[in-house]
Amino acid sequence: MPELELPAPYRRDVEGEGPSLVWPGYGSTRLRGPRQPLVLLPQGLTELTGPVLGERDLGPLDNDLTRQHDGEPQGERIEVFGRVLDGDGRPVRDTLVEVWQTNAAGRYLHAGDQHPAPLDPHFTGAGRTMTDSEGRYRFVTVKPGAYPWRNHHNAWRPAHIHFSLFGRAFTQRLVTQMYFPNDPLFDQDPIFNSIRDPAARNRMVAAFDLDATTPEWSLAYRWDIVLRGRDATPMEED
Repeated sequence: MPELELPAPYRRDVEGEGPSLVWPGYGSTRLRGPRQPLVLLPQGLTELTGPVLGERDLGPLDNDLTRQHDGEPQGERIEVFGRVLDGDGRPVRDTLVEVWQTNAAGRYLHAGDQHPAPLDPHFTGAGRTMTDSEGRYRFVTVKPGAYPWRNHHNAWRPAHIHFSLFGRAFTQRLVTQMYFPNDPLFDQDPIFNSIRDPAARNRMVAAFDLDATTPEWSLAYRWDIVLRGRDATPMEED
């Protein structure tokens, strides 16, 4: 029987590299953020070898959010693509990438979202795919809308797409957000600005790619995700 190959244990980021768990401008972190030093629990065999979603769990339309229903969703059709890379620039293959977002009107399909914008019966706002041998991923979706969130006076979230990446073990999960270039709401958004390094903030902003657009069909945005190192994409702390 072959020896079981275990994934590397989870390593916390160095303090100060990512966003703070309690950020004064982000109101809800004052209520849910930890106020005591975190306790690192040892990982056992269960955590390292727990259930992992893989290619067999994917449906043929999981990465095309515009074809998951009988009709076309409303909004600007876009393609989001890129590569998942490690800190040395090597592709990270066979990684499950999940996304969720608002519809074009800025509304989530969620009971907690009561924003008076219309729901779209042809758009759920969730998708997933696996990276290929070169670490590449691609989604077809609609550009999400901005929405109010009552964090401060006249608070609006910039348009964004949530990304989740799973490693080889269920506990190896990274979550981040992708933004769109030249959004006028960047300066007043405390979540975006909780990344203190301006260069790191810019790594969360996708690049418009005219060459990758599909003529008369969709615009394209390229966004590479770097897991570690100097050019790492900022991730939400656990």
